Amino acid sequence: KRGGGMEQENLLVKQAQQGDVHAFAQLYECCYRDLYRFALYNLGQEEDARDVVSDTVLAAFEGIGRLRSAEAFRGWIFQILLNQCRKRRRQYMHKTEELTEELKERLPDAQMDPCESMDVRRAFQTLPEEDRMIVSLSVLGGYSSGEIGALLHRNANTVRSRLSRSMRRMQVLLEG
Repeated sequence: KRGGGMEQENLLVKQAQQGDVHAFAQLYECCYRDLYRFALYNLGQEEDARDVVSDTVLAAFEGIGRLRSAEAFRGWIFQILLNQCRKRRRQYMHKTEELTEELKERLPDAQMDPCESMDVRRAFQTLPEEDRMIVSLSVLGGYSSGEIGALLHRNANTVRSRLSRSMRRMQVLLEG
């Protein structure tokens, strides 16, 4: 998917930078699932995840002409997504609405997936922001430490140690 597909992705980025809407649509198809999973895990709500991914894709479409290198596309679009997630979390802080009956009914369904358990999400939220991104990209996106390092402009060894430390920290919180 990634490895040999990176050349194809870079070509699509270059075409999209020249205004090729079809190439951008293909890029979107390639990364939508990773973007959505990252947003869902960070925000915990399907509708919000879809919204921030839509906002991210729109911002990426509008700004792809300013992207300096095709190789930086994944890191760039994930940075846009991270900013959109931050913005959405700030909106959460300002909301004072109580849960509606509809949401109360939906909560048990959302928790049926073990990855979506509230305890795991709480432990995940205690991590520093970049560590959350590393864990999300590794666990949810299936990226290797080398790929994550390239996306975040970090050394692969640094990524591995931060991932390991973050996973240990979450495990301690979950066991305690």
